[in-house]
Amino acid sequence: MIFRATDFLARRAAIAALALAASLVAPTVAQAAQSADQIAAHFSSVRTMMGEFVQFGPRGEQTGGKFYIERPGKIRFDYEAPSGFRVTSDGSSVVIMNKKLNTADLYPLSKTPLKLLLDERIDLSGDKVQTVREDDDLTTIKMADKSVFGNSTITMMFDSASYDLRQWTITDAQGKDTTVMIFNVQQGVTFDPSVFEIDYRRVDKMSRNKR
Repeated sequence: MIFRATDFLARRAAIAALALAASLVAPTVAQAAQSADQIAAHFSSVRTMMGEFVQFGPRGEQTGGKFYIERPGKIRFDYEAPSGFRVTSDGSSVVIMNKKLNTADLYPLSKTPLKLLLDERIDLSGDKVQTVREDDDLTTIKMADKSVFGNSTITMMFDSASYDLRQWTITDAQGKDTTVMIFNVQQGVTFDPSVFEIDYRRVDKMSRNKR
């Protein structure tokens, strides 16, 4: 085997290039993780919020209305006319009510991606975080938990400067996206407990209307 100086120099150059690449990538990954931690800390401090939303469905349909959040676990979407929908979580269950058809669907909150959004704190442990991406204006965190809600994911977008929530996208097991953008947001508001109440008797009666 003939050892050439050019081979040695080429190898040293390759090693140096790899070392440089690692030094450039590592801080970026660390910075993204730090941003995710800062966002989680900030979001956990926001106990209540309300505002307006626009929702884009998987077929391009667009609806809007008002939303209310009280963490942990509580959320309500009042869809504007002509939609007859209302979505409510009382911290335990999520009900999707269609007032036009007088029907309702009830799900455990713990089995929906909304749980990750409504927890006391965004849980960044284990393999729940799939990606963290930082852009100039937004930081995007994509999360999943197969043990809880299968192949569905939730992608949350936060303002990179204020860490405030701007929108989220829920992707179901079939790969269909539903995106909610929020605006005119007020934080630190006080809600009457009735805002997030679910009338389970009514829901049971409405559920039977679907059969």
